[in-house]
Amino acid sequence: MNIVLFEKLHAEGLISDASLDRIKATGSNRLFSVHWELRTILYLGILLLSGGLGVLVYKNIDTIGHTAILVFIALVSAGGFTWCFTKKLPFSTARVPAPDAFFDYILLMACLSFVTLIGYLQYQYHFFGERFGLASFIPMAVLFFCAYFFDHLGILGLAITGFCAWAGISVTPTRILLHNDFSSITLIVTGLAVGVALIATGLLTRMRRIKEHFAFSYTNFGMHILFISLLAEMFSFENAYLLWFVLLLAVAFYFYREALRTKSFYILLVLTLYAYIGLSYTVIRLLTWHSDMGGVYLSFLYFIGTAIGLIFFLINMNKKIKAA
Repeated sequence: MNIVLFEKLHAEGLISDASLDRIKATGSNRLFSVHWELRTILYLGILLLSGGLGVLVYKNIDTIGHTAILVFIALVSAGGFTWCFTKKLPFSTARVPAPDAFFDYILLMACLSFVTLIGYLQYQYHFFGERFGLASFIPMAVLFFCAYFFDHLGILGLAITGFCAWAGISVTPTRILLHNDFSSITLIVTGLAVGVALIATGLLTRMRRIKEHFAFSYTNFGMHILFISLLAEMFSFENAYLLWFVLLLAVAFYFYREALRTKSFYILLVLTLYAYIGLSYTVIRLLTWHSDMGGVYLSFLYFIGTAIGLIFFLINMNKKIKAA
């Protein structure tokens, strides 16, 4: 905010002499950006609008009618996509900025409306029958197309989430999903494959320089899915937990190198927490092998000692990354 405004407020008696002196001393003459605050408000507005429409539909479903709701959602989605197609800049494999301030939010609304439309058709009319994989594949394909065609990181995140859902639904028998049997070897192996595929896609994206700024999104999703799948293997198949722990350490070492290369404390923090969970599980299993109280006491000492060591490790690594 410009200092002239404060001087006008002072002349009108709205701020004191001491306050004006402090403002001048702190250099409030410099402008400051509210870019991210405005973007956050706009994103929240789109999410609240989508949620509000859902609540409105839920409470008035008997009076509005399914056909009217479907037509309304379809018109919102089609209108949003039409506006974005007319406003978009030419496609490029590099980063393409949004043509105006509202472009990203209208595109997000259009995509969310389309996903809602497909879900509504499947839930209410069983449009795709028992082919749940197809019902998730179509929104996933549309979201990936929009993410690349319009260069939108937020929609890429939705597309990757849809890909994970499609992969899990396609290879997993329905009975496993109905009974929430997440210890199924099929589901865990699928998670491993999806994690590796996303990490490899991130590498290829960076190497081929095709939307290179998308690489972190792929790596981030793949990293979490891969670590969670490895931990699930350790917890579910106890006879081979040492083997999965070794694989977990190998993956952690890869991301350690990646964190140093990209100077990312976030990646370092994530791999440290997952590796610590795996290490703690392995150590506790070994300490309580004979189920005696000595192992329990040693476990308490382990957590106290490693918690302190973990803090010092993260502090020193943060300094190392900043100094690199």
